Amino acid sequence: MEANARWVALTAIAPVAWGTNYFVTHEFLPPDRPLYGAALRALPAGLVLLALARKRPHGAWWWRSAVLGLLNVSVFFVLVYVAAQLLPTSVASTVMAVSPLTMMLIAWLLVGERPRGAHLAGAVTGLAGVCLLLLTGAEAVSLPGVGASVAAMLVSSLGYILAKRWSTGTGGQAGTDVLASTAWQLTAGGLMLLPAAVAVEGTPPVLSAPAILAFGYVGLIATALACVAWFTGLRRLPAGTVGLVGLLNPVAGVLLGTLVAAEALTVQQWGGLLLVLAGVVLGRPSRTADRAPKSRPASRSLRRPERLSRPDC
Repeated sequence: MEANARWVALTAIAPVAWGTNYFVTHEFLPPDRPLYGAALRALPAGLVLLALARKRPHGAWWWRSAVLGLLNVSVFFVLVYVAAQLLPTSVASTVMAVSPLTMMLIAWLLVGERPRGAHLAGAVTGLAGVCLLLLTGAEAVSLPGVGASVAAMLVSSLGYILAKRWSTGTGGQAGTDVLASTAWQLTAGGLMLLPAAVAVEGTPPVLSAPAILAFGYVGLIATALACVAWFTGLRRLPAGTVGLVGLLNPVAGVLLGTLVAAEALTVQQWGGLLLVLAGVVLGRPSRTADRAPKSRPASRSLRRPERLSRPDC
């Protein structure tokens, strides 16, 4: 239980950082340059991690890194950038709270992880909280912004589960760690974004000092550190648990939006926020679930525990 609690705490760094990313993007970054914004977020972070990892892809990880870079970085970062510019911080981050249900379904199909009752209860509770936060009727919500946020959630959920499958399933490459594979994804995604940005948006934007500092935060904290924490969690925890930890994304976004950006919430929306938090608590790993995997492999070969100890993604 204590070990899983530590992995949950580490994983939680990612959604909290991503929740703050919406506010930083909305307030400080150029509103009309999503491709450059995504490239400047991904590529520096990828190069920093690549310098730390000092490993190149090998075997299947060349094309896997390209696919994951496209899904988890190129497409996802652009859609998140658009959503952050079109929606209030609280709304943009809250839409992503639907991801636990999506991740559980994809994990069931691709990884064979049947969702537990606690995970489903937490996901449904969190989804109810999302509905209360969004369906207020108080002000019009940008439909393109919501569409971008939903698309980002779907693309990233697929990418995250593919990363989990390729790192733990048959054919996973030995010796590939979280730091290296995250660096490859970010670098590949950033390199794919650069030519697209030049072709579509022309010359790079001229950045003010606050924008440069904002890109530094977004790249190092909300991308490099957050992605390593997230993929480590995916490697060590069930996808359902990781998805529910992701509910902290809207919590961080809502709190930052209300406390810093002065985005007022109604009583209904505060109730929705409490339901989202309740969803995280309901879906937390139980003592029974935590201990079960430890008792199974006793009579089996050591291959499975050995494979599970390699953080390939």
